Amino acid sequence: MESNVAVHLADGFEEIEAVSIIDVLRRAGIDTVTVSITGKFEVTGAHGIKIKADKLFEEVNFDKTGMIVLPGGMPGAKNLKTHSGLRDQIQKFNNSGKPLGAICAAPMVFGDMGILKNKTATCFPGFEGQLTGANVTGAEVEVSGNVITGKGPGVAIKFALEIVKTLKGEALAAQLAEDLIMT
Repeated sequence: MESNVAVHLADGFEEIEAVSIIDVLRRAGIDTVTVSITGKFEVTGAHGIKIKADKLFEEVNFDKTGMIVLPGGMPGAKNLKTHSGLRDQIQKFNNSGKPLGAICAAPMVFGDMGILKNKTATCFPGFEGQLTGANVTGAEVEVSGNVITGKGPGVAIKFALEIVKTLKGEALAAQLAEDLIMT
């Protein structure tokens, strides 16, 4: 499996989620690129923290990308949901069974696209109604087919470790969890 992960950033993203995911994946040796969907490299998070993305959306070769990940936060998740190019890539990934991940409010992007139909999913409390067709559990992290969802900022590291487990195996995820004092 390809392990190149594209973490997409929109203005209003949840900083804890984005940075935790990027950090854990890079610690795992997974080639992780941050992608701005804003047309500019600097993206401002929901709490005013600015991050310089590695690439603009238009520069990404999605044929060589192994996974799309969406951090939540508002209005970041809403901004991700309205980006037609990102939606097209998510649909292509889903159609080919490539892994997709979303945390907090961002699973609503997959819900809006029908990707969660008959899947188990979780999200930030209050967004359950936007996960169309999903069995919403309220669990910290859910894996259902090719989709990984997470509940919110407090479980961002667990969510990232689940991505590591999916892409690189349980042994590395367990070792990282231990190194991060998660156990």
